[in-house]
This record gives sequence, structure tokens and C-alpha cells, in this order.
Amino acid sequence: MTEALPYRSTPVFDQDTLPAALRTRHNTKAGVWGVIRVLEGELKLTYLAPPSELLLTPATPGLIEPQQPHFVTPMGKVAMRVDFYDQPPPPSAFSAPPVLNRWRDRRTLD
Repeated sequence: MTEALPYRSTPVFDQDTLPAALRTRHNTKAGVWGVIRVLEGELKLTYLAPPSELLLTPATPGLIEPQQPHFVTPMGKVAMRVDFYDQPPPPSAFSAPPVLNRWRDRRTLD
């Protein structure tokens, strides 16, 4: 059996381009999991049900389960994207993406 891959990914957002819709309460659709990947900096992930917070870093992605209400808050300069899955993401989805170093070479967050 092959490992699940994301069926879609957002563009890379920074602290200035992060859409307002992601900064306020929202949720994924039924049957959709999200993995929030921080490429640079830190991002606070706030789960609303049940209430909790998680600090996301390049080493710590965040899992969003189907229909789980949440929002994110940049903690200073940040670069991030969201990968969407139509089944639970595999354990490898929670390791640093292999494109991280190439991405850093093309852009800095000065």
C-alpha cells in the first residue's frame, strides 16, 4: 500500500500575506485533514474544540482533523503552508519537508 500524499497545498504565506480567513475561526471540511507546515519562524495554532494551543515550528507541524475549528497566529516573522489530505496523514507528514533547504535558498525573511 502506498503512503497517502497531500491532494492539495496552499501557497507559502508569510506574516503579511497570511489570509485573514486563516487568522480567524475556521475548519476543514468533512473528510479533510490539514497539516500546517512552518517553514520559517513560529506560528501559534489555537484549537477551539477542545480548547488548546500549540506552538508550531519547522520541526513541529500541526494536525487539523476534519471539521476541527481552529485559527493561527503568526509569532513574528513566519513562512508557512497547509497540506490537505483526504485520509489521515502518514507519520512521515510530521517530519521536516525535504524542500525546506531549497526554499530557504530562494527567500529570506529579513
